Amino acid sequence: MVKYGLDYTRCRWILPLLLGIGVIFGIIALAGWGWLESQTLPYVLQASLWQICRRGDQGGQWNCESLMGYAWGRAAAATYLVGFLLLVICFALAIIAFAIDTLRFNFIRGIGGLLFVAAVFSIMGLVIYPVKFSSEIEMTGINMFSWAYGFGWTTAIMEICLGFFFCCLPNYEDQILGNVKPTYFYSSP
Repeated sequence: MVKYGLDYTRCRWILPLLLGIGVIFGIIALAGWGWLESQTLPYVLQASLWQICRRGDQGGQWNCESLMGYAWGRAAAATYLVGFLLLVICFALAIIAFAIDTLRFNFIRGIGGLLFVAAVFSIMGLVIYPVKFSSEIEMTGINMFSWAYGFGWTTAIMEICLGFFFCCLPNYEDQILGNVKPTYFYSSP
């Protein structure tokens, strides 16, 4: 990407594309039912960020309870949701930043800083949830934090990594814009 510059049409949209993938992963984490699930038979527990559902050992119907009745449930949902909203804002700003012909490198660095703030909020929600869930909710059998919870962590890791890319990109401004003279490592006879 640095070799060809950000004007190279295929490389210009890599970072906004990765942010878009992070947004998709965040939507999956917010809407997914696989934050916590029973690992072995009988499958009696299933939870999302928003509610927990249980059923008896012999099967039957699922009885669901909202996690918003707990202070920690509201805190986990709110912090993860704030991190997700900041990620969506960064995605929109990245689309705007890379659509402009003349890149504003300080603007790009600001997006990187905002991504770090989003990662902090996301990680706070991802830590509050399992700690308080396992200490305040009675669980039977063997349970595991599952695929939707993993998508939440993937989103947080992407926010951190893309934050580094957005913050470090302005350091290569001259190379990206083609303002550096080539250096040759040979001498004339």
